[in-house]
Amino acid sequence: MSTTGESTEDRTRGGRAAGGRAKGRAAEDRTAGGRMAGAGGRAVGAGAGPGSGGGGGGGPRVRVLNTGRMLALARAELTLLGRSKASLFTMLVLPITMTFVISSATDQDTLDKAGLTAGAVLLPGGIAFGLLFALYNGVVGVLVVRREQLVLKRLRTGEARDTEILAGAALPSVVIALVQCAVLSAGCAVVFDMGLPPAPQLMVVGVALGVVMLTALGAATAGITKSAEAAQLTVIPLMLVSMAGSGVLVPLEIFPDRLASVCELLPLTPVVELVRGAWTGSLSAYDALGHVLTAVAWTVLSVFAVRRWFRWEPRR
Repeated sequence: MSTTGESTEDRTRGGRAAGGRAKGRAAEDRTAGGRMAGAGGRAVGAGAGPGSGGGGGGGPRVRVLNTGRMLALARAELTLLGRSKASLFTMLVLPITMTFVISSATDQDTLDKAGLTAGAVLLPGGIAFGLLFALYNGVVGVLVVRREQLVLKRLRTGEARDTEILAGAALPSVVIALVQCAVLSAGCAVVFDMGLPPAPQLMVVGVALGVVMLTALGAATAGITKSAEAAQLTVIPLMLVSMAGSGVLVPLEIFPDRLASVCELLPLTPVVELVRGAWTGSLSAYDALGHVLTAVAWTVLSVFAVRRWFRWEPRR
């Protein structure tokens, strides 16, 4: 009788041990989305403190943007991004490749008639390609994929605010885009012997507005994108319109006046014109202010679209 009891206890302990090992293996086999959500959870714990909520005291909980949470999410996203060769190719190689393509197709005689140099056309175009491929395309793809993996939904159930989740996911794309802009600017300046820009403040303002605006546009586009496969298509309209009508491939100075006036209202046009004005020094304060207001208007509209229509769960 005693032997039977001991045998039963041994089997019970063995079953528990096997169950524990199975749970351990399951924990080790977490998906990439689970790892990112875990990083967000650790950031929440690290960011908790006095006034962060969760205590037993009364009073409303004050929620402020937590840089630690955003950086933790960004680090996790950067790790996952490094494993996607297709995404890295699009973000790192295509902007440089497209800049060389338009350099070979540039007609110097046409530029001379418009009073422009090849460098004044290619440098803003290269920055535009960097923002489109590295930032806009990257943000759309990241947010759609993470939503399909239910990562965004899990992160939203914790302490992280919506802005922190979106900013953390977009931050690696922002950094890559800024590096691309710096490399392309330096390369074009050296190749075309452009020297230093006479109005560098316009370039800083233009790139900063472009980063904020295209990040918001990327999140808005992700809100209407059903799947990761569809994300490859939903980014095309803005890219094509920007390349054709924002002065990326062809300067607006070459367009008819009425068409140029319409194209000035496109999202990427203010960025291209401000950057070009920084190197030519020919952009008046009035025109610069108009471009800034246009970019701000697009940013506000994009933020409104994100708040109104962005979906945190997979679209069915």
